[in-house]
Amino acid sequence: MKDLGGFIARAKECNTGLEELPTLTPFVVEGIEVGKLKPKFVEHVRRFPDVFVVEGEAARGRVTLAAGLDSCEKRSAKVAEVLAQLRAEGVITGWRDELYPVVPSYYDQPLLLVERAAATHLGIKAYGIHVNGFVRDAATGAVRLWVARRSLTKPNWPGKLDHLVAGGQPHGLSPRENVEKECGEEAGIPPALAATARPVGAVSYLTISATGYKPDVLFCYDIELPADFVPTPQDGEVQEFRLLPLEEVAYLVATTTEFKTNCCLVIIDFLIRHGYITPEQPGYLQLVALLRSGDCS
Repeated sequence: MKDLGGFIARAKECNTGLEELPTLTPFVVEGIEVGKLKPKFVEHVRRFPDVFVVEGEAARGRVTLAAGLDSCEKRSAKVAEVLAQLRAEGVITGWRDELYPVVPSYYDQPLLLVERAAATHLGIKAYGIHVNGFVRDAATGAVRLWVARRSLTKPNWPGKLDHLVAGGQPHGLSPRENVEKECGEEAGIPPALAATARPVGAVSYLTISATGYKPDVLFCYDIELPADFVPTPQDGEVQEFRLLPLEEVAYLVATTTEFKTNCCLVIIDFLIRHGYITPEQPGYLQLVALLRSGDCS
């Protein structure tokens, strides 16, 4: 596929809604901006002045936490009370009982921990792991990629195509530990085989959705699977797994919106690293740059 226009379009679709940036209010903890809030969510947290302090408006203002909340533990506890109330009111949906760290960048110590479902509302940096599961033909070297079809009962992206394994990066697990956990939980990959997954980089993007601000970073992994291994859905989140020729996967990414949007970035990265997309193709450098459009930190 010589024309990279479809791949470029998919990458751009991960970076949308940015015209709303001037309407967002920075979320600041200990003098450090760690997120951005949409105007409607600012009004929700304004009702809890003993926890959230709203100063000014939009990009010229800021949302901070009350002065007495001077530790990760105190901040986490009080913010959790507010988020639980907003959940009860139906403002926050998709509750996971999974904590995300609030950090300026991945290797910083958390300033507080928040429920995953609130991450986009608070506009904090969120991280995830995506695993390309592939099979290489011993005779020809041809590559096929395992593709998941998301369950129709999933609240987000139901029925869309997805990676063999993917998941959010919660507090308390390393990316490697998370990969091995998700491999077992999502695809029935045994621990010894899951341990062969190789870290191959990261992609990033920035989306402003109806829910909020999403500056996401995805850690990418490749796992080469035996030809006779068949992943099996384990947790009800996947409808089926299919093994597709890499050329077919590339065609689906370039010409359709069948894949969950952020998966396209990881697959494009795979296609570049495996030589399917090359510097001889016009648009190559633009595409490479688009894979890390967000703050990859």
